Amino acid sequence: MTSEHPILETRDLTIRFGGHVAVDHVSCTFQRGTLTAIVGPNGAGKTTYFNLISGQLKATSGQVFLNGADITRIPVPERTDRGIGRAFQLTNLFPSLTVRENVRLVAQAKAGKGFDMVSVAESHVELIERAEHVLAEVRLIDVADQVVAVLPHGDQRKLEVAMMIALGPQVLMFDEPTAGMSVDEVPVILDLIKTLKQDMDRTILLVEHKMDVIRSLADRIIVLHNGALVADGEPAEVIAMPIVQEAYLGKAPEAA
Repeated sequence: MTSEHPILETRDLTIRFGGHVAVDHVSCTFQRGTLTAIVGPNGAGKTTYFNLISGQLKATSGQVFLNGADITRIPVPERTDRGIGRAFQLTNLFPSLTVRENVRLVAQAKAGKGFDMVSVAESHVELIERAEHVLAEVRLIDVADQVVAVLPHGDQRKLEVAMMIALGPQVLMFDEPTAGMSVDEVPVILDLIKTLKQDMDRTILLVEHKMDVIRSLADRIIVLHNGALVADGEPAEVIAMPIVQEAYLGKAPEAA
């Protein structure tokens, strides 16, 4: 860890559903320019932790901080405005519009102009330029004029990322980005995340089950088990821990 003020922090973050503690006093900081993988078995609390950070769920106790400001009680739209973006949670594409129009609508909303298609006139040069820049970054510029409904699944996933980037987030959250993807499509998304990671102003959080994906992307791994944070460190260090080897990789730890 560096001495830099964390861009994102959770302090004793907890949520209970009846008598079940789904996330149990998780305290963790995330620095700018890093990619942290969040791992653990099914039911460990990974997605619930994501939901608490992005605002889909309200914490029973504890706090979430973004750039030092307490955002625990503010709603999802305001968290988005402040810089938290989440992909692969829901598909929020406009299938009858083109790729460019999808991204331009998000850029328009970010600019405070709403989602009125009539007002997205050609005179909004800055919105068009913003959409073009984002599409180039996610390598969709060649299909910018295609209707979304005819795009391959992998390109639709990339478009989801483009729409998130158009909102200008500081924190990018990916919840199992390769889930449901074909073998051929997975490298496309991984390459995209690697490209996004090169921007040191961005902080990336990634929930993923595939260890090969985690090894190729993560600067750091945190492990949740029964809602609690049980490990936190560099990938090689965490993957070698007996608790990870036994509980999460399904094998006994290798002999020294």
